[in-house]
This record gives sequence, structure tokens and C-alpha cells, in this order.
Amino acid sequence: MPAPPPPPERQAFPSHRARRLLPATLALLIAVPLFALAHHARPVPYGDRLTVHAREDAAEPVRSAAIRRAAVEAYDPLTGAVRWRHARVGSRPLEVLPARGDAITLWDDGLITATDGRAVRWHRALPGAAHGLPEAGATGVLRELPRGMLAVITPDRIAAYRLKDGDLRWVLPASEGCSFDAGRAVRHAGALLVAQPCSGDTWTAQLTAVDDLGRIVPGRTPLGNRSPGRTSEHTKSEKLVARHR
Repeated sequence: MPAPPPPPERQAFPSHRARRLLPATLALLIAVPLFALAHHARPVPYGDRLTVHAREDAAEPVRSAAIRRAAVEAYDPLTGAVRWRHARVGSRPLEVLPARGDAITLWDDGLITATDGRAVRWHRALPGAAHGLPEAGATGVLRELPRGMLAVITPDRIAAYRLKDGDLRWVLPASEGCSFDAGRAVRHAGALLVAQPCSGDTWTAQLTAVDDLGRIVPGRTPLGNRSPGRTSEHTKSEKLVARHR
């Protein structure tokens, strides 16, 4: 008796569960590239635009920098070639200071940045914003203090930041009826002497001396320049505001 013919092959159809998952899978495959595109196109924080021209030299410490065409450019000190260019959308630089290997920049929206050619290392907002700076001029606003500190002088106050991480260490307000004049500040023996013109005062009362620890006065309590977590009897790690004396 001949053997019965084999049963016809059963046509494979997707299971009910597979048919339900298919639209979700296709949607996911379409969404992934869109998510990646959206992530790539989203605004850079603070509007930074850092363009490296000489990549092999970009990591070198900044020794020469200048403002050009609404941006900060760092140069090779030997050849003068542009190493990198830092711009911010909607803002323009007012002053730049090479310090401790970075280009420290004050922008017209009151932001301070430290750029080393590989990245913008930190951003800090100036206390009280930067109102009046463009009108008054920004010459001499950025000043380096001893032991890795930066002073930012505005008419209303002097703010001090730690250069390595941008930590705000102390703020010294101008005396009532007075204002600081950044263009008339000079370094002397480790101190920064800042003119503070006041109505009706003699010239000796119109000078303020500061260093990395704050205002220099007899019997002062230093305002602080220690790494986070390190404190001492006279120097605390928190930010402080100098009291008038």
C-alpha cells in the first residue's frame, strides 16, 4: 500500500502577538534617529561656540588672547596663529585675561567663563549682573590675585573667584555713596589697590586694598580661599560678604 502523501506545508503567518508588536517596533526604529537628531540640534548651554583651529596646540596653556569680531581668540605666542575661538550666541566679550593657562572672559550679560581650548571649563554669573559695564567700559575689570584667585571689579562690588574651579569666594560691596573704579586699580606687593571715589571724602579714604583673602584692614578675618571641605579657625569654605569697616 503506497504511503500517504506528506501534508502540505503550512504557510507561516505572524502570530497575533507579533502582529501587535510590529507597529511599535517600526515606530521605535523611526523615532531613534529623530531623537538623535533632536539631541544634536538642541542649543548648547550658555550658547558657547568653541572652534579649534590648531588642534595639536589647543591644549597648550593660554598665554596670549584677545577679543576679535565678538569672540575671544587664543594665539600661539611664537607664530601668532589662532589656536581656538570662543563665541557665545547673543553675547559679546567685554574683557579677556590670560590667567593660569585659561582665557578668563567677562561677557556683556554678566557671565564669566574660563576656556582652555579643549572646553569651556566653567561658567559663573557675576553677582548683581553686569548692568552699566558696557557704558562704563570694562578695562581692568578682570584682575589676577595671589594664590590662584581672580578679582572682578564693577562699580558696585568686587567679587573674587577661585581660578581652578570658578568657585565664588567673597564679595566686597562698595561703601555707601562710593563706587569702585576698575581703570584705576594697581598691584602692589601682593595687594590690589582699587580706587573707590566717594563724594566728600579725602583721597586717603578713596582707596581699597584687597588680596586673595578679601579686604586688607588691621585685625581682619580672612574671607576664604580654601578648597571645599578644608576649613580653619579664620578661613571658612563658604562664600562670605565683606562687612564695611
